[in-house]
Amino acid sequence: MNNHYLVLVLTESTEGNEDRFNDYYENIHLDEVIATTGWRSAQRFKLVDEVGEGCPLPYLAAYEAKAGSAEEVIARLNETRPERQQSDALNKRSGRVWVFEQIGPRHEA
Repeated sequence: MNNHYLVLVLTESTEGNEDRFNDYYENIHLDEVIATTGWRSAQRFKLVDEVGEGCPLPYLAAYEAKAGSAEEVIARLNETRPERQQSDALNKRSGRVWVFEQIGPRHEA
């Protein structure tokens, strides 16, 4: 049985490489991640405001995935990494990943 997951990835560019980072992430990376992992969708966001505890990184990528477990989601991301182009404009040291499992239906207007 496959569960529905939301994979949230916070990232930032390496110093002085924000334009290259954004071009790489939007025009190469997102499509490669969904192609190599089999995940359903990907979309990026940039932090523009906050309330409460500060967000540690300015960019968010949200992916929708189906898998048997959260561990399978992370394993698929890691095992397919060699199939994707890497960029030195992406700060790999500060990136963070969270996997959330759907617990209720989507509500829409």
